[in-house]
Amino acid sequence: MIKKKTDDKEQWFLFRANLRTKTIIIIVLSAIVIVSILISGSFIKEIPTSFVNANQLPSLEHLFGTDWMGRDMFQRTIAGLSLSLTVGFIASAVSTLISVILGLFSSFNRFTDEIVAGIIDLFGSIPHILLIILVSIMFGGGTMGVIMGVGLTHWTPLARVLRSEVKEIKTKEYIHLSENLGKSKIWIAVKHLLPLLISQIIVGIILMFPHAIMHEAAITFLGFGLPPHEPAIGVILAESMNYLSSGYWWLAFYPGMSLLIVVLLFDFIGESVEKLLNPETAQE
Repeated sequence: MIKKKTDDKEQWFLFRANLRTKTIIIIVLSAIVIVSILISGSFIKEIPTSFVNANQLPSLEHLFGTDWMGRDMFQRTIAGLSLSLTVGFIASAVSTLISVILGLFSSFNRFTDEIVAGIIDLFGSIPHILLIILVSIMFGGGTMGVIMGVGLTHWTPLARVLRSEVKEIKTKEYIHLSENLGKSKIWIAVKHLLPLLISQIIVGIILMFPHAIMHEAAITFLGFGLPPHEPAIGVILAESMNYLSSGYWWLAFYPGMSLLIVVLLFDFIGESVEKLLNPETAQE
């Protein structure tokens, strides 16, 4: 009887360990694919044109076919995804920095908390895509305009989460003890609050990536993002609209599908990291 219970415990432990291992494998494989795209795209400087091979169907020679200038669509897609990943990384870093600053600033007192809540509600009340376009134009458009447009508008969800976490942490006894000992608000925010927000920040910045990439592609598709000469996915999709009626479906299908896959990979990574960092599911 005792041996049977021991075997059951061992089987349950192996099952839980397998779930954890599966989660880690998903993170590693997804990260490898994303890093491979980022590195491969950085080596693609100029895609040769060949009007003889214009508008060819997907084949072993050209996996995603060719466009109206004979350029290989697979290379264009990889270069576009690499550019989108770079823009998304910088924009997510900007948004995360803003979220952390506002989240810690809300911990000072009730007045600062109300200010942060008001700023979050103000930015959240404006249509997102319109706000991105306005900020992008304000910074002169182009790559820098897109980065600032996306970076300065994607911080609201994470800032709201951090503000909520800060309010909960402030109820702890050691926070009141630090205040009674005369520690400054900044000292408490940096020493006590920030370390406890690391897991939320990590998950937040990962989950911010797909939104940043999708919105970059969206405003570029609408003509307010990256310039036409850049190999961006939004530019590729916008150009392909002129040729879909002629039956050149691959010009939009493969770049759009590749963008969707990259976004899903980031979602998988974010959800998996959240499982690992969450004490309730970390050992499952």
